[in-house]
Formats: sequence, structure tokens, C-alpha cells
Amino acid sequence: MNRPVAWILLLLLFALSLPVPADARGRIIRDAEIETTVRDYATPLLQAAGITPSSVKFYLIDNRSLNAFVTGGNRMFLHTGLLMRAENPQQVQGVIAHEIGHIVGGHIVGRIEEMRNAQIKSLVSYLLGIGLAVGSGRPEAAPAVIRGGQDVALQGLLSFSRGQEQAADQTAVRLLKSIRQPPLGLLEFMQYLEDQEILLGANQDPYLRTHPLTRDRIAFMENAQSKSRYANAREPQDLVVRHDRMRAKLTGFLEAPGRVFQVYPEDDTSVPARYAHAIVYFLRGELSLALPLIDGLIAEYPGDPFFHELKGQMLFENGRLEEALPEYEEAVRLLPGSPQLLLSLAHLEIELNRPDLNERSLKHLNAVLQQEPRNGMAWRLASTSYGRLGDKGMTSLALAEAAFSRGGFGEAHQRASRAQQLLTEYSPSWLRAQDLANEAKRLETKRRNR
Repeated sequence: MNRPVAWILLLLLFALSLPVPADARGRIIRDAEIETTVRDYATPLLQAAGITPSSVKFYLIDNRSLNAFVTGGNRMFLHTGLLMRAENPQQVQGVIAHEIGHIVGGHIVGRIEEMRNAQIKSLVSYLLGIGLAVGSGRPEAAPAVIRGGQDVALQGLLSFSRGQEQAADQTAVRLLKSIRQPPLGLLEFMQYLEDQEILLGANQDPYLRTHPLTRDRIAFMENAQSKSRYANAREPQDLVVRHDRMRAKLTGFLEAPGRVFQVYPEDDTSVPARYAHAIVYFLRGELSLALPLIDGLIAEYPGDPFFHELKGQMLFENGRLEEALPEYEEAVRLLPGSPQLLLSLAHLEIELNRPDLNERSLKHLNAVLQQEPRNGMAWRLASTSYGRLGDKGMTSLALAEAAFSRGGFGEAHQRASRAQQLLTEYSPSWLRAQDLANEAKRLETKRRNR
């Protein structure tokens, strides 16, 4: 893989957290609940494929179209449209199993070797938009950069041959069988795509344009379903519940209020409906309606970290910071390893600007950075914590890391060089500053010489 593409793919290792304004489109979003659900769908399939689950990174793209794809480095992208449209976990698991089939088959590596010139440039624009968004902490930066190259990128590098599609289907059926699930979800997905084939290209879901569908593929899947010993098997009920909640959450955050109440009428008192309603009222600034709903959900499910997270977010974004703190703390206590929850808690602790919280916020940010060492927002927040603790050397180093994460190599070199002057010579932090300064200088020079 050529170096510019490899560097851009590296940027995809880090990102920010939900919430997502309803008017944002085509950007990377982060949400602890949704990512946990998707990973739980994928983990048994990855294990069955002999792939270490932690080696695969999942990314959610805020886009209403139905699409999913994989790129080099075991990175899988799912459009929110796919998750919102899928009626049950089997359908999502079927798509994930198929995409794992492309990883197992080495199809991405083969396509990368075939890409040249204009197609590589288009891919670069697509991934650069995502990379800038997740590295800078400004998700709104992605669409403008992506717009010019997305279609060519997806129809070039991310397009597969009919033979590769058939091979991925076969792998998907095998993986689903290994977890005692039928290929029904993937078959239903294909049947939907078959209906899409009659549409003009511009109106088709992009999945169809990058994953060619044939009658033979559908016939193979129908045959596999008819012969499956698990043909009538259904997903575990807890996954169904979580799937319904995931759809409600995405609908609440991403759809217009009128659409939300079409899907979840006001007299619907189910958990997904109340979840979606609480989100809509929160986004409309009607906290007097939103809080009773989320309080009711917490009363019913006190051990659910995501209900506490949402209440914390509601209070935080309405200036009630002290009230938000115990909610975020409880969310982290219930799900201690989540980088998104830790990042939100640290952000709140910093905004509270209490001296007793400086070391705690830094501890939480370091926990985030252990998992996501290129999380630009975490580094920027860490620079604030270090500054309040009077550590000028680490403040400069954190600012250098943040600049490097968003592609600001000149600034990164300057700040890392400054950090070297302030840190103890040959300490681990000093050595990191030295390495960062050298790498930033190299990349900035390369950029200027293009």
C-alpha cells in the first residue's frame, strides 16, 4: 500500500462520541451503546473465522443509504441507514458475516494492488475526509472533503467481482452455521437489494453498486436457508431488545421529530419508543419532558449504563454540570472500559473546572488514550488537565499529539520541540516528544514537496 493511503487509514483509529445533530450527514459518529451492540453481533462470527475480535475496528457512518464495506487493516464501516433499516439482528449479522468473508478471502488486499492514479486519489479524498473528522474532533469537516471522491472510491477500491461476492457468501453461510444461526437475515437483505436493482443507479443503495448481486447468489442463499439445520432459529432475545433500542436511538438522534413520532407514536409506551421520545424532547430543548422519560427508564433499568449516559448528556448540554456528574460516573462504573464514556466523563470534569477533578480527568483521559492513542479530542482535553496541574512539558506534548492527530504536522513539530525543552531529558515523555517532532517534520516536508 502506498504511504499516503496507509497514513490516512491510520487516522481512522480514533474518533469522537455521539451525540449527533440531526442535520449532519456522511460523517463518522461514535456511540458506546451502538458500537457495543455491533461488536457483540460480530464477535462470535469473527471468532468462528479465526480472527481476533479486537483486531477489527468498527466505524459508523451517518448516512441514510444502505451500505457496509471493509477496508485494509480489518476496518469495517456500517452506514446508519443499514442499522436503522434492519428489522432484526439476523439481518445485520448476515451483512457482517458477508463482510468478514471479504476479509477472510483477502479481497481488499487484492483490490488495493489493482488501484492506480485517479482511483487512489478518490479513495484518498474519501478517507481523508473521515480522517480529518475523527482526528480533529470536528465531524462536520468530513462531508466537504469526502464529496468529491466518495463515489469513485467506493465503486473502485471497494467494489468486488461476482466471484469474490460468491466466495464471501459461502464464508458467511459457514460462519452463521458455526454460531447456529441461519442465513435468513442475509437472504432477506439480498431480496431487498434485488428490488433495488430496478432503480436507476443514482437512486440505488450504494451497497448494490459495490457488491454486485446476481440471481445465482440469491438462489445459493435460498438453497442454504432451505437446507440449514438452524432454519427456524432466532436470535437471543437480549440481542433483539438491544437491536430495537439501537434503532430507536439512531432514529431519535438522526431523524426529524415528525418522522420519529411516525415510527414511535406518542401513545407508544415501549422502551424503544420512550427512548426515542426522550431524545427528541432533549434535542428540542424540552427538558421538562425529556427528563421524566429517561428517569422512568433508569428506574426500570438502574444497571443500564446508556440510560445514565443519556441523562448525563441532557444535563451537561443544558448547563447543569454538577447534576450531570453522578450520571456519567455511574455510566462509567457500569461499563468501565468504554473509551466514549470515559471521554465524556473527563470532558465534563474539565468543564466543571474544579481543582479536585484535575487528576481524575487526566486519569480518565489516559485510559482513553491507552485504547485510542490517536484520539485528538482526548489529547486536547489532556493538555487542559496538564496545564491546570502546572505541567508545562506534558501540556506541550499533549498539544503536539493533538495537532499530529488532525494532520497539523508543522504545529506538531513546533510543540513537540518545545516539549523536549521542558521535559526531563531521556524520560519516556521526552523520547516520545523527540520521536513525534521527527515524524511530524518528516511528514510536513513530504507534504510540501508533493
